[in-house]
Amino acid sequence: MELDFLSWAFAVALLQIVFIDLVLAGDNAIVIGMASRNLPKAQQKQAIIWGTIGAVVIRAIATLLVVHLLKIPWLLLIGGFLLLFIAYKLLVQEESHDTIKAGNSLWQSIRTIIIADAAMGLDNVIAVAGAAHGNDLLVIIGLLISIPIVVWGSTLFIKLIQKFPWIIYIGTGVLAYTAAKMITHEPEIKHYFENSTLFSWSFISILILLVILAGIVTNMIKRSRSSERNKKAIISSRDSI
Repeated sequence: MELDFLSWAFAVALLQIVFIDLVLAGDNAIVIGMASRNLPKAQQKQAIIWGTIGAVVIRAIATLLVVHLLKIPWLLLIGGFLLLFIAYKLLVQEESHDTIKAGNSLWQSIRTIIIADAAMGLDNVIAVAGAAHGNDLLVIIGLLISIPIVVWGSTLFIKLIQKFPWIIYIGTGVLAYTAAKMITHEPEIKHYFENSTLFSWSFISILILLVILAGIVTNMIKRSRSSERNKKAIISSRDSI
């Protein structure tokens, strides 16, 4: 689906990409911080800037490739379901970044940032490719905007999410919406959705609700299990005294 550069659809898709970059920027901020923490302050800034630029260039190339791969029959559908899982994981993830080693030189830190970001950037690549609707210009502009977002805004956004946890649910909803639109635009099945606007929007809404509810239920179960483990640990420590 080609979008006119001056159209509202282009502007909305661009805002969607920027928001996706913000929501998924947490890991980038952690990677950048851990990779450059051993450097002097002056070099830390250089590592952050050049590491982020290198990571974004690689991500832009990967995203452009995925944009065109999604034109292959059924891959848009597969990518949509994969992005639904990524949206769900955004609510429940507990990823460890202990394997990311701090660099002892500027080049080592830049290399670590680029490699780690490339390894962890699949979620962002798929999400941006889906939101771009096959438009290469959207991908490039969106990822160019993401450079200052990742460098200066990601850490601030993490603090904002910690203060207002509901933002994560909005982010999950945006990712789920993007995923649902990818599924409904799959050329092999999109005629089912084009024939009924009500069916199309009902399908999209149900997918968004299912992903958010699945995340909420999973988090409730995890908290319950954690609470049970803590109780058992307290009882065990009392018995051992």
